[in-house]
Amino acid sequence: MSQKAEKPTLSGTRLKTRKRDEKEKYDPTAFRDSIIAGLSECGGDLDQVSRYLDREGSKLNYRRYAEVLFDILFAGGILAPGGFIVESVDSGKPVRSDICVFRWDGELGQLRNFYSVFYKLIRRYKYLEKAFEDDLKKILMFQKGFSVDEREKLAKITGIILANGLCTPRILLSLFEDHLVKEGISLEFAATMFSTWLKEKDINAICAALKKQQVDTRLMEMFPLNKRNQENFASFFRERGLGAIADMQTAQMASKAKKEAQKNLADMIKEESSVPDMIEYVTDLLEKQGMSETEVTMSIWNSVMAAVEWNKKEDLVAEQALKHLRQYFPLLKVTARSGKSELALMLKVQEFCYENMNFLKSFQKIIMLLYKNEVISEDVILKWYKDSHSAKGKSVFLDQMKKFVEWLQNAEEESDEEEGEED
Repeated sequence: MSQKAEKPTLSGTRLKTRKRDEKEKYDPTAFRDSIIAGLSECGGDLDQVSRYLDREGSKLNYRRYAEVLFDILFAGGILAPGGFIVESVDSGKPVRSDICVFRWDGELGQLRNFYSVFYKLIRRYKYLEKAFEDDLKKILMFQKGFSVDEREKLAKITGIILANGLCTPRILLSLFEDHLVKEGISLEFAATMFSTWLKEKDINAICAALKKQQVDTRLMEMFPLNKRNQENFASFFRERGLGAIADMQTAQMASKAKKEAQKNLADMIKEESSVPDMIEYVTDLLEKQGMSETEVTMSIWNSVMAAVEWNKKEDLVAEQALKHLRQYFPLLKVTARSGKSELALMLKVQEFCYENMNFLKSFQKIIMLLYKNEVISEDVILKWYKDSHSAKGKSVFLDQMKKFVEWLQNAEEESDEEEGEED
């Protein structure tokens, strides 16, 4: 019986590497050399620069070398920690391009033109958006290594970038670094940046952008610890012609103080603190902490009305409200001392009764309580009735106050007649 001879086999293992699995060596220097060479051929024409960058994106790995790309466009070359340009030892090739923010004309119009290079590049290659923001944040941190002129150009184009929403104000967190704060670099940068930003957008847009990233509450951190106060903040920015920024910070501090006051008042009510202690606290808010009568009055009202779980029945909630308010009207009497703060309180009561439907029929009773206890004067009530009321629930509340207002007007006329007879 014959047996089939076995076929010979090769020993060992044969490995086949897929092309997609072969990792490209990370070579930022070669990428830099390629970009700088390409930019040098554009002859300083930014339209050509944009076209070149658009075209090279299909050949060069922008995703991998995004940091190098933006370092070149901002500073002209690869930035080392500290803000210095990385040099090549023996390559003999240029390590820095003249087509960059730092070597461009610092006039605002020219920097706006350079901004368009960033805008077109990121619009074309959307994946570069985050890398752009991260690199700009890093570059802001390296400012100590830049010249005064370079920092000024960087501040201006940052203002343009933020105004146009190409990145978020999150980049400004770099300005709170100690080494920048101590040298005064953060403040000078902020002054130039905000000045540029205000030329592009109004203060409301700036406030909204800063608030969205929670940077608005930290601007004071650009000052050294021993100068970190509202007076120095306002003085610095007003001297630079940036009163809008100073006012924004003042409003921010006032809002913070108002929230804190409201919380403290709420805690005092909850803990059933004595009225004299609470009067002492609100007096301190007015005299030492600089809050206005209207701000403190609103804080008292909000805290007092938020301290109770109100009855859901209209006929019972009025009695409950009046009983509760009787305890705290001495506080309102201390703070609502001018016609302005009294009217603000009356409008606040109107707004509260409108927004809390169970209180619709309670408005007149609450106002009468405040009038009888000399918190709101008859002049303010007449002014509110005539032309200063809110549109919220207008017809309902005017109807409730009609008889009382007529009584006040008649009493005023009778008083005038009596004075005339005496004369």
